[in-house]
Amino acid sequence: MTKEGTQPLKQPIKKQTLLFDLDDTLVHCNKYFNMVLDQFADLMTTWFSGYRLSADEVKRKQYEIDVSGVHRHGFVAEHFPQSLADTYDHFCAITGREPSTEERNRLYELGMSVYEQTVEPYPHMTETLERLQSQGHLLCLYTGGETAIQHKKVKQMGLDVFFGDRVFVSAHKTTEVLESILRRYRFDRATTWMIGNSIRTDIVPALEAEINAIYIPALSEWPFNVVDIRVKPKRFFLKLKSLLEVPPAILRCSSS
Repeated sequence: MTKEGTQPLKQPIKKQTLLFDLDDTLVHCNKYFNMVLDQFADLMTTWFSGYRLSADEVKRKQYEIDVSGVHRHGFVAEHFPQSLADTYDHFCAITGREPSTEERNRLYELGMSVYEQTVEPYPHMTETLERLQSQGHLLCLYTGGETAIQHKKVKQMGLDVFFGDRVFVSAHKTTEVLESILRRYRFDRATTWMIGNSIRTDIVPALEAEINAIYIPALSEWPFNVVDIRVKPKRFFLKLKSLLEVPPAILRCSSS
């Protein structure tokens, strides 16, 4: 019981473990790929102008080849530029147009240029992480891709101050990989969260691993990330509009 005229003591915030995705959750990613794909389609429709090839047709075939590569090899850097070159080869084969080594190399270089873009933060990235850190939560980064590329983004964005050495990078973001992280670091599933934009690689694995999940749709989504959710959540599963909503949502759930 509190004395008259005094404020009741606040309940302490229960510490949570928060696994953040990186690309299109904390920093922009898809928009750079879309820029390169627009340039790619422009080149292809110019080179194949005599064959009535449309930009949409080019992009559909590239997506098909790209996704096939992701399923086989994961999020490795080479698969995207390779998908541009393979799409070029495909249309050369079906139209009978003579392939050019120079053109193919130009497309591969165009694909690799996506990794040279200056990384930009998503809205409210810093203030969200600062607030969660000040509340005493353990912040981790769990992202797909190549280690060198993702660590470069972390350094450019100054994210080391939030995540320290708790940066987990995998070419494949699957339930099995997430399970290995949970077991290795002995994270309590009841107080562990996955926060990301990909239903396929962030949300479904989190629900299957029986941890909490927050889905924040990307500003520009890659169709590969959108799948049906066929697993019933065992813990909290939230859909939020922006990073700014994460701290109060975590506070509400951890206090309930």
